[in-house]
Amino acid sequence: MLFDTWYDLARVAAVSVLSYGALVVILRVSGNRSLAKLNIFDFVVTIALGSTLATVLLTSDVSFSEGALAFVMLAALQWLVSWVSVRAEWFGKLIRSEPRLVMRDGEFLEQAMRGERLTRSDVEAEIRKKGLGAVEDIAAVVLETDGELSVIAKSAEGSRSALRSVKGPARKGS
Repeated sequence: MLFDTWYDLARVAAVSVLSYGALVVILRVSGNRSLAKLNIFDFVVTIALGSTLATVLLTSDVSFSEGALAFVMLAALQWLVSWVSVRAEWFGKLIRSEPRLVMRDGEFLEQAMRGERLTRSDVEAEIRKKGLGAVEDIAAVVLETDGELSVIAKSAEGSRSALRSVKGPARKGS
């Protein structure tokens, strides 16, 4: 159907303005972390905020106040989880995954890749996206906690100090 009623259109327009404004205020108050993709929980909150916004805008069974409360609750829960994880190490370990080394010194780490359900093609694609062409020129590829792959070229590896917190097999000769 292309059109129901003018009331429905006016409702969507009004609720859009109110919801957008409420979401911007809530995100500004809750801080930059609210839309970060630092780990899976941050990602879930970002998706849930978008889903909630769409539901509030297009479902007349959900009022603006219910949607605004949902925005506040999602932001508050995300803030609480991150606050507790910073203060309680056991909780942080429980909810955060660790970055994982999937390539070292141009060699694919097959067991790590299998464990993370990555293929050589996945890793090679990310290497190409970074503008690099030779696998042999790669010092490391890390699957980060947000699901992104970080590529470190041998020419930029330096002391490898950024790899200290990465889960993976020990380096040859270490």
